[in-house]
Amino acid sequence: MLDADALHVHLLRTMSRLRSPDDARRTLDARTRRGLVLHWWPLSRPREVLVGQVGLFDAVVQAVRCQTPRAAVATLDSVLHLGILTWDEVRDVFTHLPARYRPLLRLVDGIAESGPETLVRLMLRQLGLRYEAQVEIAGVGRVDFVVEGWLIIECDSKEFHEGWAKQRRDRKRDLAAARLGFVTLRPLAEDVMYRPEEVLDALRGLARGRRR
Repeated sequence: MLDADALHVHLLRTMSRLRSPDDARRTLDARTRRGLVLHWWPLSRPREVLVGQVGLFDAVVQAVRCQTPRAAVATLDSVLHLGILTWDEVRDVFTHLPARYRPLLRLVDGIAESGPETLVRLMLRQLGLRYEAQVEIAGVGRVDFVVEGWLIIECDSKEFHEGWAKQRRDRKRDLAAARLGFVTLRPLAEDVMYRPEEVLDALRGLARGRRR
């Protein structure tokens, strides 16, 4: 989830006394100080409901409705990559959504290993740039993207790139890639998620510079 600050609560349509988030907050959990989002949509698979939570399939259906299109695609990519749902189940998700959501299915591929990778992939599509994902390069290793045959993009996060040892490894990989004629761009995950226009501008600038 790109934004998990709010607490999402599914309610039965008969629970009319909880129609406002303030009423629900007082009734459901006085300890929460987070924002509250109430869901009234009928469940697709009510038999999968456990005590205190809806089934996974319905959680995914409602997550798509509650997010921006790009964030929803990232969630679905993660669901597929982690093996939480199969492709058939993800396709079935869209049969339980309004028709306006169906174009999103064409943007899902399940190859991305993180949410920021999905968001970068969508940026590349938006800019009309050719790319390959999860590419193995001899002497460099596996990289997140190779764009237009010359640009390597690695989506760096604190979890996998913090500390001098990891940064030293990354710089050696970048040198090895440069020897092969590649340029490497390492946008921070936080910029990809929360300052996407800055990353888009960087990609546009590189593309323009290469054409010149």
